[in-house]
Amino acid sequence: MTADWYKYATGYQIYPRSFLDTNGDGIGDIQGVIEKLPYLKQLGVDFIWINPVFKSPNKDNGYDISDYQDINPEYGTLDDVRELVDEAHALGLKVLFDLVVNHTSDKHPWFCASRSSKDNHYRDFYHWVEGKEDCPPNNWKSFKGESAWTYDETTQSYYLHIFDKSQPDLNWKNPKLRQAIYDMIQFWFDFGIDGFRLDAISHLQKAAYDRQVTDWEGDGPWGPFMNVEGIKTYMTELKALFDANGALTVGEASGVRSPEASSWTGDGGYMTMIFEWEHNARDADNHGSIPDFIAVLNRWQKDMDPGGWCGLYLENHDIPRIVQSFGDGSVAASKAFAVAYFLLRGTPFIYQGQEIAMSGLHFTELSQLDSVTVRDVKAYDSYIEKGLTPQEALDKVSAWSRDHARSPMQWDDSPKAGFTSAEPWLMLSSNYTERNVKKALSDKNSTFYLYQKLIALRHESKLIAEGHYCPVDEGNAAVFAYQRILGDEELLVMANLTRHTALLKLPDSILENDWQEIDLGQDVSCETLTKELSLPAYAYHVFEKRQ
Repeated sequence: MTADWYKYATGYQIYPRSFLDTNGDGIGDIQGVIEKLPYLKQLGVDFIWINPVFKSPNKDNGYDISDYQDINPEYGTLDDVRELVDEAHALGLKVLFDLVVNHTSDKHPWFCASRSSKDNHYRDFYHWVEGKEDCPPNNWKSFKGESAWTYDETTQSYYLHIFDKSQPDLNWKNPKLRQAIYDMIQFWFDFGIDGFRLDAISHLQKAAYDRQVTDWEGDGPWGPFMNVEGIKTYMTELKALFDANGALTVGEASGVRSPEASSWTGDGGYMTMIFEWEHNARDADNHGSIPDFIAVLNRWQKDMDPGGWCGLYLENHDIPRIVQSFGDGSVAASKAFAVAYFLLRGTPFIYQGQEIAMSGLHFTELSQLDSVTVRDVKAYDSYIEKGLTPQEALDKVSAWSRDHARSPMQWDDSPKAGFTSAEPWLMLSSNYTERNVKKALSDKNSTFYLYQKLIALRHESKLIAEGHYCPVDEGNAAVFAYQRILGDEELLVMANLTRHTALLKLPDSILENDWQEIDLGQDVSCETLTKELSLPAYAYHVFEKRQ
């Protein structure tokens, strides 16, 4: 396998809790992933990224880890993981785990020891500052909007947590902590894991504790722990370990902007590729802007060409499905967005269910949400006081719920969608009888087969893997159009991302070429390219230049 294999590859993200339950407890498990490996091979993907399966109290669905080198019994055992790796490798699939090393669970033995006294080996594995109750060291806020510091009576000190208070941040300034992390990573490489998705990796370095936040707009509140100067030391050490093991790595690096992101990736960077969040921005009601979506992707593509590399994605486990947030929830919308992002410069990821156009949930009671917070209840009551109906208030409170993306995978139209024989841990989408794998596989025009064609196209095309990115009709608020160019080879991609007919303006430099449309199974082909092209709602076309 060549060093640049990932440029031709496609990844598939698995949220194991919702993928497939094989032991009848209503929760997906590792054996469920093993059972469906042939399905993923049929789709054509090259590697899988599995969300955390490590031991955890599950305060944050596995992102609060209490043992990095053991498996949550809900999911299985280390032997199950060994079987998964062996079976995946036998099918030619690589396996990536989630690497969560910004923080641990407060139940991790390291933290239990750390909080026990002021003088122990693990004390400086975390961030501790002595203080008085109700007087935190500074005004930093966590991503939950609360103080990033929690007082611990045992040693009369505060510990730092930029997420939930049950997820204390690790102190990467401590070389002993770093070595313990590196030993754990090597354990998994020796186990056979091929790489990692690096969770919250840009938060490892923290500012000095006497720094106060003065800018509360945008990303200002997160400034003391987002891409802070000094992080290079840790990233360089991690890169050496990754390179020594030939690892594929993709970083979740919020705060790393497009002009600097190329230096984080590729041959001279810290990781293989990076996930950016900007294109998936939504408003308070979880509605996305198509013009912003197009503009952000245009900017990132241009800034990352030629040196950087992006992990391309539409959906993941943390945000509601894109077909409901940016589209109208239809299969047509899912197809248009698929074509729009899949042929960009980078490595595409498919989130489980995306390939069958899974959409979100419709809640009728607040109790249906997996994790209802005090803030949710207060918001709901506030909306009721303002005159909204109970359903309107619930729709607002649940708009950003991660449950929309975490509902169980829809394998067939049986009563539990083929996910489980028990009561599923989270409610099913009401449309599972219409949108499921069994039905998709029986329909040659399904979203599944569109993705299969796109994956196959990437496998065989050096133009798509290495070609430069050139926007077309930049500023168009509805149609995302671009070219990929490599020497004399050219590809032209266009997708109307709205539910209305839209115009695309094509320059003479494109019109003077001889183009052939690539068959992606769409209902209507485009016979002729003209200076102004009218595209129906969610129409898409891909052309290659005839040589």
